[in-house]
Parts: sequence; structure tokens; C-alpha cells
Amino acid sequence: MEDIIQSLNVFFEKHISPIHRITSIVKKEEQWEARVEVIEEKEYMKKYGRDQIIGVYVVQLDENLDIISFERIHMRPRTATRVEEIERG
Repeated sequence: MEDIIQSLNVFFEKHISPIHRITSIVKKEEQWEARVEVIEEKEYMKKYGRDQIIGVYVVQLDENLDIISFERIHMRPRTATRVEEIERG
């Protein structure tokens, strides 16, 4: 599990934004699926005195723990209590 967390942290730090929280890691056949929350555009939102936006991503890792796909499935204000998923297009 630690190796999966490390792989997620390295990928998101390099390509997206630092991970705020990993909410799940599940083994699905020969792959792993993780859900990750990231604070989107933190400095921009802070500059304008707005609530932080959390992006929720689904990430697929192969058997070597390499990330093979990721998709942001929804966004929400950090203080929101209910999440509306965006439709996948």
C-alpha cells in the first residue's frame, strides 16, 4: 500500500498538484484504482478571497504501480457537504 501511495504522490506532485487526500485504494483484477482529492488553483482562489475548490480524481495503476490513466470526475468547494458529479463526456 505504501508503494501505491508513493506512486500517486510522485505523479500528482509532478503533473497536477500536491495531493490533499487519498480517499480510497481498491484492487480491481490486475490493476489498482484510487480516488484522490486535490486542491485546485489554490493561489488564485486565495488571492480573490474565495473558497478552495477540491478536484476529485479516479486513478488507474497497473500491476507495476505505474499510473496508466487518471480522470477528474468532479469538483466542489472545500466547504460543500454534497457533491454533484459531472457527466463524463
